[in-house]
Formats: sequence, C-alpha cells, structure tokens
Amino acid sequence: MARRGKLKTHRGAAKRFRLTGRGKIRRGRAFTRHNLTKKAAKRKRHADLTVQVSHADLARVRRMLPYG
Repeated sequence: MARRGKLKTHRGAAKRFRLTGRGKIRRGRAFTRHNLTKKAAKRKRHADLTVQVSHADLARVRRMLPYG
C-alpha cells in the first residue's frame, strides 16, 4: 500500500480565511487599513463585515486549507 504524505496548510491563507459551521469560507474585506479619512462612514462600516469567498476563488482557497 502506497503511503502519502500529509498536506500542508498554506499559513498565509489560514490567517486570512475562516470556516463557518456549515463549511463555507469567510474573508475580510479589503481597503480598510489606511487613508480612512477620505472614505465614507458607510463604506468603512460595511468593510468591517466579513463576506463569503466568491465561487470563482473557492476551489483555490479550499486547496490552500486542506483540513478546514
């Protein structure tokens, strides 16, 4: 029987993505680190929320988080 090595979790991805209880992947929004004075309050408030990873990126993110 052939032995297979363990898969490694992509550590950068592990810090950026979280799994929900139902197995969906959540991510934070971009553009929230600096130059916030010129951005509208509504835009900053909505950027504070997490959103689901898009369908186009899902397979790539799942490969980086094999045990998630």
